[in-house]
Amino acid sequence: MKKLLFLSLVPFLSFGQNNPNPGYWQQHVDYKMDVKMDVKKFQYTGKQEIVYTNNSNDTLHKVYYHLYNNAFQPGSEMDARLQSISDPDKRMVRTFKKEGKDIKESKISTLQPNEIGYLNIANFKQDGVAATTKVVGTILEVTLAKAILPKQKTTLSLDFQGQVPLQIRRSGRISEESVALSMTQWYPKLCEYDFEGWHANPYIAREFHGVWGNFDVKITIDKAYTIGGTGYLQNKNEIGHGYQDAGVQVVYPKKNKNLTWHFYAPNVHDFAWGADNEFIHDMILGPNNVELHFLYKNKKENLENWKKMQPKTAELLAYFNENVGQYPYKQYSVIQGGDGGMEYGMCTLITGNRAFGSLVGVTAHEMAHSWFQFVLATNETKHEWMDEGFTSYISNLAMNKVLPPKKPENPFEDSYKNYIYLAKSGKEQPLSTHADRYDLNMAYGISAYSKGEVFLVQLGYLIGQENLNKTIKRYYNEYKFTHPTPNDIKRVAEKVSGANLDWYLLDWTLTTNTIDYSIKEVSEANAANTKVIIERKGRMPMPLDVMVEYTDGTKEFFYIPNTLMRWEKPNPYTRIKGNVLKGWDWAYPTFTFEIAKPKEKIKSITIDPENVMADVNKEDNVFNQK
Repeated sequence: MKKLLFLSLVPFLSFGQNNPNPGYWQQHVDYKMDVKMDVKKFQYTGKQEIVYTNNSNDTLHKVYYHLYNNAFQPGSEMDARLQSISDPDKRMVRTFKKEGKDIKESKISTLQPNEIGYLNIANFKQDGVAATTKVVGTILEVTLAKAILPKQKTTLSLDFQGQVPLQIRRSGRISEESVALSMTQWYPKLCEYDFEGWHANPYIAREFHGVWGNFDVKITIDKAYTIGGTGYLQNKNEIGHGYQDAGVQVVYPKKNKNLTWHFYAPNVHDFAWGADNEFIHDMILGPNNVELHFLYKNKKENLENWKKMQPKTAELLAYFNENVGQYPYKQYSVIQGGDGGMEYGMCTLITGNRAFGSLVGVTAHEMAHSWFQFVLATNETKHEWMDEGFTSYISNLAMNKVLPPKKPENPFEDSYKNYIYLAKSGKEQPLSTHADRYDLNMAYGISAYSKGEVFLVQLGYLIGQENLNKTIKRYYNEYKFTHPTPNDIKRVAEKVSGANLDWYLLDWTLTTNTIDYSIKEVSEANAANTKVIIERKGRMPMPLDVMVEYTDGTKEFFYIPNTLMRWEKPNPYTRIKGNVLKGWDWAYPTFTFEIAKPKEKIKSITIDPENVMADVNKEDNVFNQK
């Protein structure tokens, strides 16, 4: 029956590498893990066997694994970063006064031996032959017994022993909300090798890049604990805990203190789970009969919000299906745990002691990551803005749909404000900055979330909202289950619209150039016409929408093309007269055009009337007739 279940799930997914880029390839890994958890000591042991397929044209002499738990030890790189950065994550430090000074102390720095995290590796073999291993912080370096040739497979096996750290960041034990186990980044995870080479990044604070594959995982744990996580539970009628089929009565042998949970997750690039002995487990059917599981602490003050949130989660799933593409799995779990909200394959861990709107909001954002990260698997260490920014864009739109009218009419307003604040602060770094290399957490957060979101909103300004909507859907359809890069979303937008957009991707992501235009002069050209001079003060070029309102209440729209686009946007105002002016070449600092009415007939002139261009100084974007 278990084999039949595996097979019944496989056809639902596309396992092919459907990335349309010529010559594209990606590695593949199949995991088998058997894990035993001691809930009293918060320690676990496991055996792992993986079949690794080298789809590259390269011969591999080494492989690398992430050992994320090792970050939670005094003296680790993560600990050092907390002590050196001026704005450490508040969740990861203690703040107190000492001799009149505010002190921020790394929580990692004071962990005792029974509180730290670790992953110890033993008995590493390749196809049954011992290989040489070396641990460097959070990375296991393996010199293979024999090279993996192009298009060949090898079997890698190891034993591991882990300790779950106190809850400090993402993973851990006994969270502030008393969730026992948040098991994220918990196993030896193979590093990704792609067209850029190995991505054996140390775990300092940021997010991830993983190898696509299948996970077959068995977890043995105290039978009082309920688990939620990645994958499909294969033995649900033996486990119970709310997973069993309707009408099935699950009876546990009294002599058994533990249960072994068997999960299978096809075509994912990570595996996470949470567990607690006080979890309530609810399940509802969402669109396309996707099982939506909810696992949360049995706390009276939170029960109503967690119940009310469940149908909203189904509405969110429907929204993302319609506006991005179909969710490709048959289950999704929302699990209380962690230290905020964090996405994983087919599930999320979120803190649960929240107001209703906040609970739906964090679920919306983390669930949206199932599209923008867990199906469109960008490298988050290098292109975090594609993950967080695109997720913020679609989840903000979704929240306006499922919880009106509590969200503002413009759901992107805060992102624009955040970006403009950063751009004017002098502390901005390009979006191409490695996620760990930002000088400030503030700069990273605004760049990844806000500037990444503005990238998409502003793309709609450039090519039109209808083209943007088509771009998002085509991007999802063409690049799902692969590792897209910034150039891929740009190329899709170009193919959909016909516009050239290389300049936009370059300026917005590889530089800190800003957009800054002003109305420099409005004067009489002659008795019948008015001359308008617009100045470009910032380095980044843009096409311009200009709206003129006349004293009689009528309006006229002027579009100034950016010649780098080699394209003109259709008039977005169907009831307003539109004019396409000659293109503005970047090298010219000013642009002059005439309005076929005298100056006294003009009430106002506005650059970017919809306020969707991220101009860092909007005060000089409007001329008002005195």
